[in-house]
Amino acid sequence: MENYTQTSTDFILLGLFPPTRIGLFLFIVVILIFLIALFGNLSMILLIFLDTHLHTPMYLLLSQLSLIDLNYISTIVPKMVSNFVFGNKTISIIGCGLQSFLFLTLGGAEALLLICMAYDRYVAICFPLHYSIRMNKRVCVLMITGSWLMGSVNSCAHTVYALHIPYCQSRTINHFFCDVPAMLTLACMDTWAYEYTVFVSTTLFLVFPFICIASSYGRVLLAICHMRSTEGRKKTYSTCSTHLTVVTLYYVPFAYTYLHPRSFRSPTEDKVLAVFYTILTPMLNPIIYSLRNKEVIGALRRVTQRLCFVKI
Repeated sequence: MENYTQTSTDFILLGLFPPTRIGLFLFIVVILIFLIALFGNLSMILLIFLDTHLHTPMYLLLSQLSLIDLNYISTIVPKMVSNFVFGNKTISIIGCGLQSFLFLTLGGAEALLLICMAYDRYVAICFPLHYSIRMNKRVCVLMITGSWLMGSVNSCAHTVYALHIPYCQSRTINHFFCDVPAMLTLACMDTWAYEYTVFVSTTLFLVFPFICIASSYGRVLLAICHMRSTEGRKKTYSTCSTHLTVVTLYYVPFAYTYLHPRSFRSPTEDKVLAVFYTILTPMLNPIIYSLRNKEVIGALRRVTQRLCFVKI
């Protein structure tokens, strides 16, 4: 029995799962994805921390990506699962604001971190002799700090606005988390000015980075074509293709959702697209980077052997 008892300031999240057998099946699938994402991202963080061979700028950035994805999926899925299991779909305005802030902070930080990772590969392949200068530890720390800081500032601005606009009597959000565009549909005022700022933020955090990444990988592909070593070409292509897969799965659904005019969007479409960048991507990132990366597999063997030796 679903409980919709709420105070005047509570919101209701309709969720992702319909109350049918299909909904139960989707619920089980999401739980499995969540567990795989937790295990995969935690494993990547620990592996990079424990193996000194992975203490390089590329893997430092990758560990941050895993940290973001770990928090990203943990911000969305537990509340969604709790709502489905207990039937209480309400969320307080403070809880909604906190979820929205964390989601936007982590989303913005990941978008900027991906462009840092693309720059790292661009320098490593196109300017290998300058790599140690352009991508030293200080530059790497500045990139990570800047990504988190800019993501937080952008998130704070959007969350504060969303919590201070007047809402109509209905506070039912047709989504599975407190997504600001979904909340705006309940506003009792014209939000065109704010929607313009959303457009600007999306352009700065998603469209512009995506164009930069596409341009950098265009240069990388040209550099790969001029490589004499077949083995080096294969290794470089494998590394770049994994990154492009992650970028496509993350940026395209995210940008489409936030750039699409509200009058042309549907709640069902928004939910389906949101699954890609909030649930699937955090699970796929560690799988893509580990299974297709010989250095990560080699590090896993070394750490496993070391742990087994300690136990013996």
